[in-house]
Amino acid sequence: MNGSLRHVAVALLTAASLIVSPAYAQAQQGQNQTPAQAQQEQSAPGAQPASQPGAQTGSPASEPARNLREGMGADYSTGKPMFPNIFAPYAPRSMPEPMLTNSTRLDQLIHDGKLMLSLDDAISLALENNLNIFVERFAPWIAETQLLKAQAGGVPQSLSTQQVVLGTSPSVSFDPVFTAGYSWYHSNVPVNNPFISGTGTGTNILVVNQNSSAVDFGYTQGFHTGTNFSVTLNTPRSATNEPDVFFNPAFSPVLTATLSQPLLNGFGILPNTRYIIEQKNTIKAANSQFAQQVIAVVTQTSIDYWELVYDRQNVKVQEAAVGVSQKLWEDNKKQLEIGTMAPLDVLTAESQLATDQQNLIVAQTTKLTQETVLLNDIAKNLLAKDVAGIEIVPTTPISTPDIVENIPLQEAVQEAWKKRPELYQADLNLKNSEIEVKAIRNSLLPSLNAYVQYVSQGLNGTGFNTTGVNGSFVADPQAPLVGADGVPILINGNEAFAGVPATTTAVTHGGVSDALAQVFKNQYPTYAAGVTLTMPLRNRSAQADSARAQFDERQLRVQYRQAENTIVINVRNAIITLQQDRSQVAAAEKARNLAQQTLDAEQKKYQLGSSTSYQVVLRSRDLTAAQGTALRAQANLAEALVNFNQAMGRTLEVQHITVADAMRGETTRDPLIPGTPDPGTVLGAK
Repeated sequence: MNGSLRHVAVALLTAASLIVSPAYAQAQQGQNQTPAQAQQEQSAPGAQPASQPGAQTGSPASEPARNLREGMGADYSTGKPMFPNIFAPYAPRSMPEPMLTNSTRLDQLIHDGKLMLSLDDAISLALENNLNIFVERFAPWIAETQLLKAQAGGVPQSLSTQQVVLGTSPSVSFDPVFTAGYSWYHSNVPVNNPFISGTGTGTNILVVNQNSSAVDFGYTQGFHTGTNFSVTLNTPRSATNEPDVFFNPAFSPVLTATLSQPLLNGFGILPNTRYIIEQKNTIKAANSQFAQQVIAVVTQTSIDYWELVYDRQNVKVQEAAVGVSQKLWEDNKKQLEIGTMAPLDVLTAESQLATDQQNLIVAQTTKLTQETVLLNDIAKNLLAKDVAGIEIVPTTPISTPDIVENIPLQEAVQEAWKKRPELYQADLNLKNSEIEVKAIRNSLLPSLNAYVQYVSQGLNGTGFNTTGVNGSFVADPQAPLVGADGVPILINGNEAFAGVPATTTAVTHGGVSDALAQVFKNQYPTYAAGVTLTMPLRNRSAQADSARAQFDERQLRVQYRQAENTIVINVRNAIITLQQDRSQVAAAEKARNLAQQTLDAEQKKYQLGSSTSYQVVLRSRDLTAAQGTALRAQANLAEALVNFNQAMGRTLEVQHITVADAMRGETTRDPLIPGTPDPGTVLGAK
C-alpha cells in the first residue's frame, strides 16, 4: 500500500510539471492585460463605421459616438483568472440584486402632497426608474456572457431565441482542459492449466493474483486555427504472483503527445472563431438596442408629460366654460323671476350648463388617467408610500418655438442614417450574415485531418534472478512428467517437468521515478504521423447550410434597405408634421382670440337687450372649442418636436443624456426641488 501511495505522489508531481507551464502562461496572459487594454478592446471596435451597406446605398451607417463600457460596471466577457486563486473559476460570479425601489429624486420632488414635476425631472426619473430601460439594461450584459462562452469554444445563444447553428461548429475547446484519474484493480483468476502457469501440480484449484493501480493525467488545448494539442501521462503499477514476468511489481508509464490539424474543412481562423467575431458584433447591437430603448422611453415620457400638461389646461378651460354657463343660467333665472325673460331662455342656459359639466367630468377623468400613465413612466413601485394616487403638477409650460427647423429632406435623411440606432443594428446583423456565408463555405470542403504523435515509454520495478517469487515453483529437470502410458508429456513440443520451490534472490530494485526517468530520457520512443480523409459523397447537408446562409445574407440586405426607407419616411413625416403643427398653432391662437372677442361683443349685446341667451351660449361654445383647439395645437407642436428629434436620432443629444448614465441608472442632473432657490438644493438643508 505504501508503494501505491508513493506511486500516486510521484505521478502527481510529474504531471503538475507538465501542465502547469501552459496553463500558467495562459492565465498570466489574461492577468497581465490592463483594464485600459480591456476597455480598449471593448470600445475600439465600436468606433469602426459600418461601411458595406452604406457604401452600396450612399448612406454610411456609423455607430453613434458612445462608450458604454464605463457605465456597465463589471465586464462579463472575461472569466475569473485561475491565479492566484485556482478555485475561482469554479465559483459563480456575484451578481447584484436589482433595485426595485423608487429613486430618492422622486421623494425630493414631492411638496405638500403633490409631485411638482418639470420636464427635465420627468426625463431624469425615467432614466432612473423606468422598468423598460431596466429590463433592456440586461441585454448587453447577457451578450457579454455569450462572448465569454464563444471565447471558450462554445456556441453562444441569442438574446431572444435559440440561435440557428449552420455548418460545423468549432470542434475544439479554446479553454485548456486538464483531466486526472486514479484507478485500482485486484483480481483472483482460477487457473485450469498449471503447467502453462508454472505453478506445478496439485489437488487444489490454483489462483493467479493480479493487483494494479494507475494514475492518469491529460491536458488538451485547442487553438483558433483549428489545431488541437493533447498530452497524456499514464503511470500504471502492476503486481502478480505469476512467475513469467521480469519485474514484480512493475511500473510502465506512457507519455503520449498528439498534435492534429484540419487541412480543409475547419482550417483557418474564421471557421473556428466565427462565433467570437459575431458575438462581439452582437454586443454592439445589444448596446445599440439599449440606446434605442432609452430614446423610446425619453420620447414617450416627454409625450406623456405634454399630454398631462394639455389635460390639466383642458380641465381649466372646461371649468371656465362651466363658470360662464353657471352665471348665464343664474342671470336668466333672476330675469325669469321678475318677468323679463321667457322660460325657454332659462332652459337653454341650464342645458348648456349640464353639457359643460359633463365635459368637465370627462376632462378630469382624462387628467387622472394621464397622471397614472406618466407615473408608470417615472416610477418603479407604483404603490410606494406617498406615490400611489399622488397628484402630478407639471411645472414646465407649453411654449411655442419661434423658429421651427426647416432642414432639406436629403440632409435630414443623411443625418438620421448616421444617428439612428436601428440602422446600425441592421448593419451589424448584415456583417454577421456575411461572416456566416464565409464560414459555411469552408464547411462544404471534405475533412482532411493530419496528425503527428510522439509516445515515450518506460519500464521498471523489482526484478529477481529466477522466474519465480515467494510461494511459486520452477521446473525440476530431474523429474520429468509422464502420462499413464509412461510416455513423457510434451507442451508446445517441449518436455514438461515437475515444479520445485523457487529461490528468490533479488538483484534489482526500481520504482515509478526510475520508470519516469526512462520516459523523459526518451529511451523507448515511438513516432507516428497520419492523414485522414473523410468525403461525404453527396454532401447535401453542407449544401443546404450554405444555401441557407446565403439566403439569410440576402434577406438581411433587403431588410437593411427597408430600414433605410423606414427612416426616410419617418424623417419626412416628422418634418411635415412639425411644419403643419407650427402653422396650426398660429391659426388656432388667432381663432381663439376672435372667439373671445365675439363672445365679449355678444354678451354686451345681450346686456343691452339686442341679443338672446341662445346666441350667448353659442358664442360661449365657440370660445370653449377654440380654447381647446389652441391647447391641442400647442401640445401637438411640442410632441411633434419630440418625435422629430427621435426621427433624426437627436433625442439623447438634445436632452444632454449619456448612455453610460442610463446604463448605470443615474443622471448628473440636479432635481428642480420645489421651494428651493437653486436647483439641487434640498429644502431645509444647511
